[in-house]
Amino acid sequence: MSQSAPQSPVSKTSTGCLNLRWASALLEGMVAAGLEQLVLSPGARSTPLLIAAQRLEAAGRLRLTPILDERSAAFFALGLARATLRPVALLATSGSAPAHWYPAVIEASEAGLPLLLLSADRPPRLHGWGANQTIDQTRLFGAFVRAFHDPGLPQAAPAALKAQYALGRRVALVSSGKRPGPVHLNLPFDEPLVPEADCAESLAEPVIAASSDPRAEATVQPRDPEASGPNVRATSNAIAPRYQAGLGTLGREGLCFDWPAGRGLILCGPGAEPRTPVSMATRPSLSPALWHCAEALALPVLVDPLSGLRGGALDETRISPYCISAYDAFLRNSAVARALRPDWVLRLGRAPVSKVLGQWLEGVPSILVCEAGLWSDPSHDARFQLEAPAAAVCEALHRQGLVDPDPEWLARWRAVERHAWRLVDASRAQADPWARSGHSAQVTGAARAAQAGTDQAGTDRAEQAPIGPWSEAQVIAALRAVIPDGEALFCANSMPIRQLDTWWRAGGRRVTLLGNRGASGIDGYLSTLAGLTQAGLPCWGLAGDLSLCHDLSGLLLMTRLDRPLLVLNNGGGHIFDYLPQRELPDYERLWQTPQTLDLQALAALGGVRHWRVENGDQLGRALGEIGLGSGLIECRIDPEASRRAHLAFWEEMRLADFPEALD
Repeated sequence: MSQSAPQSPVSKTSTGCLNLRWASALLEGMVAAGLEQLVLSPGARSTPLLIAAQRLEAAGRLRLTPILDERSAAFFALGLARATLRPVALLATSGSAPAHWYPAVIEASEAGLPLLLLSADRPPRLHGWGANQTIDQTRLFGAFVRAFHDPGLPQAAPAALKAQYALGRRVALVSSGKRPGPVHLNLPFDEPLVPEADCAESLAEPVIAASSDPRAEATVQPRDPEASGPNVRATSNAIAPRYQAGLGTLGREGLCFDWPAGRGLILCGPGAEPRTPVSMATRPSLSPALWHCAEALALPVLVDPLSGLRGGALDETRISPYCISAYDAFLRNSAVARALRPDWVLRLGRAPVSKVLGQWLEGVPSILVCEAGLWSDPSHDARFQLEAPAAAVCEALHRQGLVDPDPEWLARWRAVERHAWRLVDASRAQADPWARSGHSAQVTGAARAAQAGTDQAGTDRAEQAPIGPWSEAQVIAALRAVIPDGEALFCANSMPIRQLDTWWRAGGRRVTLLGNRGASGIDGYLSTLAGLTQAGLPCWGLAGDLSLCHDLSGLLLMTRLDRPLLVLNNGGGHIFDYLPQRELPDYERLWQTPQTLDLQALAALGGVRHWRVENGDQLGRALGEIGLGSGLIECRIDPEASRRAHLAFWEEMRLADFPEALD
């Protein structure tokens, strides 16, 4: 007589209801700690979490966005997190589904963006037995998450539900804490996954027994840059022994280490000021402290396009006259590069986009500032790292007067900056029809009003005209001329972000420049742009043809866009035209990889209008027709003509005379 398998003490009905209660407790904790958005891809095993999320949405406490493709969903969530700086949850079923999140998880980790990764799973008894849609999801994302948790199968005990609620609060707080980033929760559920109808009555009771705890509804509060405290550490690989082998402090007494002597500068790399117009209330602004410090100490401030400090100011603080943005051009001049070589550099944010700037700073002693304690020092020149808010460091540097102001040093930098942009203006002798046709003014509504405004920091209207023959420079000049105050531009990687670095002058209207520069991939572009838009940030797009093709599933989200997307179509990956790979055999097929996709057909699939432009005159008409609406403007660029134009401009900068700077 065979022995029957032991019966589970929990009935099918109670299992379904328990799954829901368990999922509700977790999500309640996350919402209490700041979660407002959940992006999901359909699946069966994640049903308990989705039903719990539905109930929160019905109560007006959570917004759900279903996106078919998990890879696209992850980048969409990344866009939401980048715009809001608040935790965003991702939900997927078991098996290979959460693996499609990986590229976006890497970007979120490197860029410090808060994602809550909720991967549903099969019960442990099915693992290792060949069960369908069952893989080992344990620590799936390795070192790219701030924490990993697997609480096991749902439990009915009040203490277990309380712990699940606490786990939800904890992971949301960790993901948006001192070192923001993704957190992974692997959540197994047994069947049945859909609860019986009578489960709704039991869920009317409190989900947890800790509702009387006043801390249960805690939310993430903005960090105060003044609240650094004496325990904020500065680490170093070469500091005097008196600071205990490299431990300094930034406390109420200020910066406690020997500041390097000589002439210095401040470099604001990507993420130095991560705020956007929709996340301004989540953290204090860097701008006032930075510009006051630069003014008091006569320090030039080099602003990367993704620093959050190049496209005007996010608040009432006007862009500083100490802001330098033409460095990628004028540092190609050896005489200027020698004359402006600093003795030290204070680095805020991550490594800059400009390779020219990065190479020029090699060997210069650096002081890193990163509240999260991440070392952004690819040249290995850091002497200190301050784990403190950048605004607090600037304020302390200003108050303590650790740097002797050198007005002549700052004057030299400002002279170089002005002269470099004058050289850009002089290039208009060969101006594209955009500059002559008047179509730069053919924009409608708010764009026309914004265009009539006055640029900050004395930027004149003439500089917004394009330079040289038709190339990417004209496209960027046109965007700078029409994007209204308070809106954003999301730029793709590879060539577009480098073009933006070269041609977008600091100042002007308050345009937030954004990019996925954590790992610098070209993937997930359309999906991220859609996420930025859903966050409430009016966001324009600038991408290359390969970036567009790399996220074809993002076409399903294009109807969500409410601003123009400009695609630089130069027939492949022409960044390699400027690299040694250009001379290798079979270069076009193996590196450049031109595509044959019809962008007009892709726009139709995405449900948006399409314009094809081949000069500035056509671009002006397209921008006039599209106004502040959505659509895809395909900018056809001759890659060889563009290459010649850029090489000629760099050669002009290399040979130029900078008398005001070198006297």
